[in-house]
Amino acid sequence: MAVRPRPRGRTALLIAGAVVLGLVAGTCAGYLVQAERRPTKLPPLSQPVVERAKGVAEPLSAAEDRRLRTDGDLRELLLQRPKGARDPLIPAGSDGWLDLAGYAGGYEEPGEMFSDLVDDEFRRAAVTSWRVGTTHNVEIELAQFRQEEALAAGTHAETAYYWAEEKADTRSWPIPGTGDGMAYVHDTPERNAGYLPVYSAEAHAWRGDIVMHVWVFDTKPISKEKIMDLAKRQMERL
Repeated sequence: MAVRPRPRGRTALLIAGAVVLGLVAGTCAGYLVQAERRPTKLPPLSQPVVERAKGVAEPLSAAEDRRLRTDGDLRELLLQRPKGARDPLIPAGSDGWLDLAGYAGGYEEPGEMFSDLVDDEFRRAAVTSWRVGTTHNVEIELAQFRQEEALAAGTHAETAYYWAEEKADTRSWPIPGTGDGMAYVHDTPERNAGYLPVYSAEAHAWRGDIVMHVWVFDTKPISKEKIMDLAKRQMERL
């Protein structure tokens, strides 16, 4: 089973608070400096008139309007299973959805995660998973946040990067076209008595109010090309 990242959901709020305090302090300093200066002559009130543009702006098409796509059925944005793929031994979610408890249950400390997701304005999560052959398993999650108070999708992605990089013997690469999205291959497998060794790879990125998580597991080493291909194709759908 995957070792999921623990959340840092309050980080964005703390940063936002620091920015606000910085702006307030800068404004106060500006008033003090201005109070010591001699008054200057104001420019004339009359300014050149700019003509209004004629016509009506064309509305965005459904393909161009990202909000229209992401506010619809989130499951439709998930990658489709490849031909010949089967259900995993333990399917993820129910009918392609993960509720709040189900999403939190995928983390090491689900109780803590549940509380953080409530604070981070968790909206919904969609999931797909499949198995190729007998040992190659893929799981993809898209989690969406309301983001009225903080940029939670970005915070959850950053947390995923942190925990992925904490694993020993890990290689990583940026995912093109995603800003700070990252893909990881863990070259040392998980070993448990009585079971085959399990290799893993993962990718995380975010766009707007959605964070993407991709996991791949196999009893054989996983290539950079495999995890990168999944991550790039999934992000192209967002």
